Amino acid sequence: MNADDLLVNYLKNTQTLFRYYKSLGDKSLAQIDASKINWQPSEESNSIAIIVKHMAGNMLSRWTDFLHSDGEKNWRNREAEFENNIRTKDALLETWEKGWTCLFQAIDPLQLSDFEKLAYIRNEGHTITEAINRQLGHYAYHVGQLVYICRLIAGEEWESLSIPKGKSKAFNEEKFNKPKEKKNFI
Repeated sequence: MNADDLLVNYLKNTQTLFRYYKSLGDKSLAQIDASKINWQPSEESNSIAIIVKHMAGNMLSRWTDFLHSDGEKNWRNREAEFENNIRTKDALLETWEKGWTCLFQAIDPLQLSDFEKLAYIRNEGHTITEAINRQLGHYAYHVGQLVYICRLIAGEEWESLSIPKGKSKAFNEEKFNKPKEKKNFI
């Protein structure tokens, strides 16, 4: 594989991973009642609504004008992202979608020539690969928190987002009974 092919593969894979983490959040949020969006496991913990607000605020700041302006926008109020003031599930989902839409509108049109540029976050230059990886890790971290809180809330009603307990052997048998192929796990 040449360098261009590697970058195309990298970009396609990161786009797939971002969509995978969004789908985990989507499936988790679908399993909770609207009355639970502000529930916190403890006073110092973040609620589902706070996690969503923070992720959306970060996404809007980082991905708006991604290649041309600093990722920490002067209009972002990060501290307000941690105020528990989203009151409806519709507002929560609107906030969630707004952040992800901004992200996908920034990364989906990226071209190979864009990888020659730097993206700045708080005045620190990142290669495009570094900037994407930074945000992929950040969002995976928070989606994990979101999934965990939704799982706590759903209790026994929770529908597994991965291989359910006790089903690993059957899952692996199915996978190993297929021919080897290059394929994303998603």
